[in-house]
Amino acid sequence: MSAISFYELANAHRKGRIALTPDPWQWRAQILNFGIVELPVDAGIAIEATGLVDFHRDPMDRLIAATALRHAATLITADSTILRWAGPLRSVDAKL
Repeated sequence: MSAISFYELANAHRKGRIALTPDPWQWRAQILNFGIVELPVDAGIAIEATGLVDFHRDPMDRLIAATALRHAATLITADSTILRWAGPLRSVDAKL
């Protein structure tokens, strides 16, 4: 899981769009305890994110996708723009 995903989730929690219980810090700890690996974003990923052709315009989504690509990970998302992208990203629809 990209470290940026934790930012996105904590920000959505702060804005009241989702509820992370008991709080984002403890929610993150629980996720990591399940064996999910937190993937850091480095300069190479940041540069790769800028080169994603015909991809999502949102910079955070670009960083998340570039992280998944760098680590050959599958991205679980409900974002239809990402799911429709014809690039090499492996993705799974979270709405299923």
